[in-house]
Amino acid sequence: MRPWFHVEGEEALPSPSLLLYADRIESNLALMLQMAGGPERLRPHVKTHKLAPLVQRQLELGITRFKCSTIAEVEMCAAAGAKDVLLAMPCAGEANAGRLAALASHFPGVAVSAIADCQETVRFLAAAAEQRKVTLGVFIDIDCGMGRTGIHPGEEALVLAKSIQDTPGLQFVGVHAYDGHIHDACLADREARCMSAFEGVEALVAELQQSGLHVKEFLCGGSPTFGIHARYGDRTLSPGTTVLWDFGYSDKYSSDLCFLPAVVLLTRVISRPSDSQITVDLGYKSVAAENPHPRVRFEELEGDVPVVMQSEEHLVLDVGQSERFRIGQVLHGVPRHVCPTVALHGEAVVVRDGRVAEVWPITARNRRITF
Repeated sequence: MRPWFHVEGEEALPSPSLLLYADRIESNLALMLQMAGGPERLRPHVKTHKLAPLVQRQLELGITRFKCSTIAEVEMCAAAGAKDVLLAMPCAGEANAGRLAALASHFPGVAVSAIADCQETVRFLAAAAEQRKVTLGVFIDIDCGMGRTGIHPGEEALVLAKSIQDTPGLQFVGVHAYDGHIHDACLADREARCMSAFEGVEALVAELQQSGLHVKEFLCGGSPTFGIHARYGDRTLSPGTTVLWDFGYSDKYSSDLCFLPAVVLLTRVISRPSDSQITVDLGYKSVAAENPHPRVRFEELEGDVPVVMQSEEHLVLDVGQSERFRIGQVLHGVPRHVCPTVALHGEAVVVRDGRVAEVWPITARNRRITF
């Protein structure tokens, strides 16, 4: 039996390469649907993979709504056939709001929406919508404790929602609350923090409904709190990392989020600088570098191998005895953080049944829209 990460004919693949394992992706998608209770409850985030074929696969599974971080991702989803796309980033400035409205005009059959946490952003969106003669959906963005974007739940949020509803060219859609600050390894701690963070948000949703503002969608959380929010039937769920997973999340959330790492970085031994060290062609231009080492975990090596140094295109490892490795030998590494790792590559090699099946361009890696 060959290991799961082996690829037939991999000696012909360039290094470093980003490999996607289709069977593991399918397993992760199935688990997402199972945990959510159906595709209608999902609005998965596409920032992890940025891949049109994965949007199309999710559409085949009945998922029609998607969440994005960039306007290029919005375009990718719309072009792939999504019916409802949210830009979960404040669309501030005439240029950005204009680009979003242009997309809404170009894809008239797609519901395009954005988030807002202040009147200034609402005005940018309204002006762009009026210029392009389109309607843009707007979620009020609620800060549930992360302190990055969002308005605190309360009277000011209620006033903002009413303002959106009363603004020509805009349609109030609902409430967006991202809890990216909640990433405790212990499930009980994660649950307690999540429940506490959303007390005020739930109260706001109830107040909005009572005041006559229809909350069409209550969009909550990311991947670490996916299973927690799934217990509440009134919430839409937006996990992203769950599609591809990584060893950072796998190590931390193995008790309740049983997804499989579906991405491998193929690299090669290019030098043996000492009796105990090897160098591979996997620098920080190929694997996300915002975390401390180990940034990648090699499947062939036991445990986390000490890192001597990493530069733009090189990674030096202390393997004890370097003669055990031949120059040109392939190694397979699972990244600690998959989202920014994917964005470092122009294409992904898709592996099915242990063989290279096709190559996918990382569609939305480029931030420019194409029309």
